[in-house]
Amino acid sequence: MHALTDAKTEKVAEIIRSVYPDPIERMLVVGCGDGVEAAILAHELGARVIGIDVVDAFHEIASQAADLRLGDATDLEFEDDSFDFVFSYHALEHISDPDRALREIHRVLRPGGGFWIGTPNRTRLVGYIGAKKGTLSDKVRWNLSDYSARLKGKFRNEYGAHAGFSSRELGSMLSAVFSVVNDVSLLYFTTIYSRYQWAAGLAGKRPLADYIYPSVYFSGRK
Repeated sequence: MHALTDAKTEKVAEIIRSVYPDPIERMLVVGCGDGVEAAILAHELGARVIGIDVVDAFHEIASQAADLRLGDATDLEFEDDSFDFVFSYHALEHISDPDRALREIHRVLRPGGGFWIGTPNRTRLVGYIGAKKGTLSDKVRWNLSDYSARLKGKFRNEYGAHAGFSSRELGSMLSAVFSVVNDVSLLYFTTIYSRYQWAAGLAGKRPLADYIYPSVYFSGRK
């Protein structure tokens, strides 16, 4: 596990511990990608982690630290009340029926169980700044593609754009399913970018955050 490190995921684990102090024994990662994130969370939180994704491209070392499987977020294979915590980082926008996926996440969470869900911010002015992959030219090209989709009125997930959801949209979707829903975007950005905490905090003031923050994050309980 020591070969797998990622400062951002490790800081997210710190945030999870602060907003959800209950013990996390079983954790589900929805949209785990190569599984490295799931493996790091397992190590940092001391949890048994299952990660699901629609593509089998799992990292060999990550597979030794977390149980990585093919799975459909809209039809989870797990029984009711199976997990203490569900984590989903920039995956919901790729799911064809995100509301159904959220209902499934709710179903497999135990009573009082927690969640962390983040997506790109659909009202952002600029995105991809903190993306782990892609060169500067890639990120410029991706932003130009986003603006082209906006001009065509097609900057939405259902049109294939990497749009995500605005804070209001995601908050509303989550509130329709979960009993406790908190916007933790400000906490996320001031923690991840602690060296520039004053700037991240200033950007977090409404209505600036609706346009400055490239992504939105929520945590809460079933």
